Order: sequence, then structure tokens, then C-alpha cells
Amino acid sequence: MPFESMDPATEEQLASFPALDAAGIDAALDRARRGFDAWKRVSLDERARRLLALADLVERGKDAYGLLMTREMGKPLAHAVAEAEKCAWVCRYYAEHGPAQLESEPFESTGASCWVEYHPLGAVLGIMPWNFPFWQAMRSAVPTLMAGNVFLLKHSPNVPQCAVALEGLFARAGFPEGVFQNLFAEIEDIPRLLDDPIVQAASLTGSVAAGSSLAAEAGRRIKTTVLELGGSDPFIVMESADLDRAVATAVDARMWNNGQSCIAAKRMLVQRSIADEFTARLIERVSALKVGDPRNPEVEIGPLARRDLRDKVARQVEATVAAGARVAAGGGVPERRGWFYDPTVLVDVPDGSPATDDEIFGPVASVFAVEDLDEAIERANATEFGLCSAIWTNDPHERARAVRDLEAGGVFINGMSASDPRVPFGGVKRSGYGRELGPHAIREFVNVKTVWVGED
Repeated sequence: MPFESMDPATEEQLASFPALDAAGIDAALDRARRGFDAWKRVSLDERARRLLALADLVERGKDAYGLLMTREMGKPLAHAVAEAEKCAWVCRYYAEHGPAQLESEPFESTGASCWVEYHPLGAVLGIMPWNFPFWQAMRSAVPTLMAGNVFLLKHSPNVPQCAVALEGLFARAGFPEGVFQNLFAEIEDIPRLLDDPIVQAASLTGSVAAGSSLAAEAGRRIKTTVLELGGSDPFIVMESADLDRAVATAVDARMWNNGQSCIAAKRMLVQRSIADEFTARLIERVSALKVGDPRNPEVEIGPLARRDLRDKVARQVEATVAAGARVAAGGGVPERRGWFYDPTVLVDVPDGSPATDDEIFGPVASVFAVEDLDEAIERANATEFGLCSAIWTNDPHERARAVRDLEAGGVFINGMSASDPRVPFGGVKRSGYGRELGPHAIREFVNVKTVWVGED
């Protein structure tokens, strides 16, 4: 099956690429073996220099790469350019801090001396999603390469031009052949890739079903995985909050990237004493969002990335309304070309509906009134997911309680859930395991080798 690049705003095909056959996959694995043999011997300082060169290339080309992302998956152009800038940031972070994070560490032991070293494993298979086509691949690959591994990118089939551009960037930055490869491989090829001894680990950002399948395949082969899966992140607003800031941030937190983010604020849990005012302001702001061609700098919401994704959001909203929810804003597919869905606010959402139990991956905010923090935390945790969470409060006791009791990989206080190259990122429960970014990520795919000396 070809990998097709489609413009979601116009529904026009932009490019098509054939899938690799068995010989193509074997050739890529051979290149990975040769690349690893060379790259693992490259000094940490030289790896850092390659990352700095990569950062410069991305930054200089951010407008072109942003436009490519916008054309392939529909995000507003400003969001796409910001994504490219963030990719340069992650390269510079690991170039600056990676060597120290990989230094050997002394330990006390019964020997005369003892220390731990961090050695690369081999090739890491990166199965990446379409919603942040540059950032997701970069945040996984950069610390992996800094640690001395090589990276095999199996990108989402609907962003093939982004995948080709990423491979070109690493080559232009001076990384040896085989160190970063784009593979137009099918899902059915993943077991074959994992079977090869050079592939020692895998990282996936995607659905729970995809993560579960990869973990099972890797587990049978005793290979390491990091999974970043779905989210149904709560956005708690207590009566002590700065309501102006909370509402403004809620719109960004839900609608950024056309609502297609694992860490989007999908459930607004608002204390009942301020729920009516919060909801009225949210509806006003969401209704005023400008929808259209994402290349237009005035547009705030573009199309969803694929027709099937747009249709799924529509079905989830319809099912939630059929269960008893009310549409307070939006709630439909506009009559226009492209895979658009109206920015939407749902209220009176009942338990057991898609808006409470599932992840709606689009511009749909659901508002729930709660009596107090006890109910807010109970509702926040009443999901299979646990990626990120946010709470708006100026009460120090409520902040401490949220940090202690919210079941999530991150708790954001008076701010919007986000990722930052300097800070560990990941989830709990069915949102996955392992951590990307920060000092933790660089040691996810290494051999922690203990060296013990009996006599000096």
C-alpha cells in the first residue's frame, strides 16, 4: 500500500511513495548495522556537534518545514513553525547536556573501585504519529542518537513528505549513513524489524491498541519499549483561580493543533460556584475562533488530518449528545471542502458517554460542574488514561492535594499541559510508560554497565 500525502484542507493528493519490500527492509537493517558500528565509536562531543548542526538547519528552514507540516496534516502555519523551532531547541538541549548525562558514575561497593557506564544498545525503532510530525520524531530520536544508538523511523503513512524531510535533515547535518533512516514500512513489517538483532528497542507514540500490540511483540523478543499513548487530560478550575487566565488558557489547551494532541485539555472540571461564568466565557471564545485554510495567518483552526479522523470525532459527538449531552457551541461538520469540524463545546455530559470514557481527538471541549476538589479529583482519575493534568487554583492546600492525588505523569498548576525538552514527559495507566525528554530520556535505551574492580 503506498504512503500518500494528502492536503486535508483541499483533499488533494500531494505525493505518493511505495512501501518497502522485504529486500528494502533488509537493506535498511544492514545500513543500521554499519551505521551503529561507526556511530557508537563517535565521541560524545562530536555527537553534540552534529546535533548543533541539525538545530541550525531546522531553524534556518523552519518556514519551509512549517509549511510542509501544514500541507500534510492541516495544523495552522504558526503552530507548525513553532514546532520546527521546538525541534531545534531539543537538539540544542541534548547537545549541551547530553555528554554530562552520559558520564560514568562512581558507586561504593565491596571492590577497590566501582562505577557505572552508559553504553548504546543498537537500533531503536521509532513508530511515530502524524499530529506533530517533526516534533514527535525529533524528541524520540535526538536523545537516542546522543546516547550512541541509531534510529529507524516508521512514520505515520499520511505524513510521508515530513518523514523524507527528516531523513534529509539528519544527512545534511553530517550524521553517518544508517544512523537515522526513514522506513516506508507497513505495520505488518514491525515483527520482522523486531526480529533482527540490531533492533534492540522500540518507542511508540500512538493509540492504546498500537502500544499494546508493540509491547506484546517486543516482549516476546525481550526488547525494551517506551510508550506514549492516549490521554483524556482533566483541566480543573477552582473558585480561587484567576478566571480570565483560566478561560483563555483553556481555549488554547483544547484547540491547539486543531485539538489533535494527546495532552489537550479534553475535560474541563469546573467548581460549580463559577461553572456558569466559566462556561459562558469559554463558549464565547470558542465560537469566535476563525476556521479555514491553515496557511492563512489569521486562521486559528484548520482541518483534521484525515477524513476518517474527522468522521470519528463527528460520531463521538453524536453519541455523546444522544446520551444526553447538549451542544453549546459548534457540534457539526461544516459544508466546505476539506476535513473540517466546528470548534465545539459540550455541556451536561453524562457518565458513560464518549466524552467521558474515550479520547476525542479533535476540537471538542467538554465541561463538567463539580462541587469541590474531592469530586474534581475523583472525576479526573475516573479514566483509563493518565498522561497529563492541569489545575487552576491559588489555594496552596488544593495545589498540594492535586500533586499528590492526580493520577497522571504531569500536573500543571495555573498553566497549560505541555512538553519541554528539559523536563521528563510520559504517562501512567493506559497512557503508557517510560519517559521522553529531560535527563531521563537519554538513559531509556542504554546498557547500564557496572564495572567492578577487585584490586587496583
